[in-house]
Amino acid sequence: MGQLYEIEIATPYGGLGRYDHMALCAALRVDDPARVVVEQDGMSRALVTVYPSNPLAATPAPTDHDLTMDRKGRIVIGRYHNGRPVHLRLYDILTGSAQRIALFGTTGAGKSRSLQLILAALKRNGAVTWLADLKSGQSVPEAKGQVDWHATTQEEAFHMLRAAVAVAEERMRRYASLGRTAFLKDDPDPLLFVWIDEANRLLEKGAPYRDEATALVKELGRTGRSVGVGAGLAAQASHLEEMGGSDTLRGMLKEGEVILLRWSSGMMRQLVSDGLLPTGEQLQPIPKYLGVRTLRSRLDADADDDRPGTQGMAYHLTGEHPTAMLRFSRVGSIAPTPGLDPEIVELYGDGPVPALEATSVDLAGEQYAVRGTGVILPLYDDESGDGTSAPAPSGAASPGRSLRLPDRIIAALRNGPLDTYGVLEAVKTDGGKAVKPGSVRNALGDLKADGRITSDGGMHTLAD
Repeated sequence: MGQLYEIEIATPYGGLGRYDHMALCAALRVDDPARVVVEQDGMSRALVTVYPSNPLAATPAPTDHDLTMDRKGRIVIGRYHNGRPVHLRLYDILTGSAQRIALFGTTGAGKSRSLQLILAALKRNGAVTWLADLKSGQSVPEAKGQVDWHATTQEEAFHMLRAAVAVAEERMRRYASLGRTAFLKDDPDPLLFVWIDEANRLLEKGAPYRDEATALVKELGRTGRSVGVGAGLAAQASHLEEMGGSDTLRGMLKEGEVILLRWSSGMMRQLVSDGLLPTGEQLQPIPKYLGVRTLRSRLDADADDDRPGTQGMAYHLTGEHPTAMLRFSRVGSIAPTPGLDPEIVELYGDGPVPALEATSVDLAGEQYAVRGTGVILPLYDDESGDGTSAPAPSGAASPGRSLRLPDRIIAALRNGPLDTYGVLEAVKTDGGKAVKPGSVRNALGDLKADGRITSDGGMHTLAD
């Protein structure tokens, strides 16, 4: 063909609906479905673009300008099919909000390298990043040493979520005392992002800490935005129910940033039902390989059907163009490397790793203090001093729930709502055994997960 064509379609309001992409390609006499791109406006108009070749066959590496936040708090993560930049918001200047981000993709869809680009941008922009790589650190190995906290186990990820909630609550209390309602980009406190990679391992049905971790993710999504604590989840694109339940993500993501790489049909149905993709609109499927599959005779022994993959091709469902296919900028070496990929390491830059503000270090807890040493502290403090307690699976009674500290907290809250600092002071002066701040935070997390207390605006209250 050699030329680019655009066809604008208009129907009576609501009349466009679903369409058969393969039938459309056949009608246009196009053998490669990836050359035909359909964008809908959610009402009655569509733009059909027919390219002479796949417009996303290759994308350039990100530039320093791409990875630098613009005046709207956005970075450039790639290009749409029409060559326009794809913006990902890390911070909302207008509302003073840290963003919630979700990155979904099946195995081999390019999720890990896409995440590396975002992590590198966070570092370059001075954001403190806490990362739990739940594939034993293998998913994004270059991130180790480039983030403030790098965890590789579910237990440490749980510690990380608790610490993030504690930091968010302390900032909330501190900002309230100053009469502030939002986080400021140039605030002395740095933007903090908590990323859980392979999040389905922590939040799927049967995961040992699913209920408690889900409660912490919800709390972080609810309280972290206005105090500069963002949350990111990267996971397999199977079904939202495998991510702590769809209710966990619906409210957290509808106003956040949702990126969908190659997906499963179950995930697509869930995204539509949860309102993350407008009803009536559809996305062109992302194949595993680019190009046209050629029929070959069994006698053609020398046939070469090796086709390039589609890693990094995606849709930004909450962006300006949710039905426009995009591709992430090229990240890392084309061929696998025997160790850390030097191109990815270079992407992070040689600047210092941003660290948590000094006023929040103690609140981040003892696990934060020993991060990077390989030591994983008990999730629940048995108050025996021997450090031998271990968390119980979800649904079972964990050691920390049957001891006196939760009861002491409940007694303190009977006198009225208290913030975390107030709870700590109350149990310090109730005549009981001395406790550490980390033990109080852990017990508060357990009580919230059990539904015995509620937390709103940094204040803890007995549940009705």
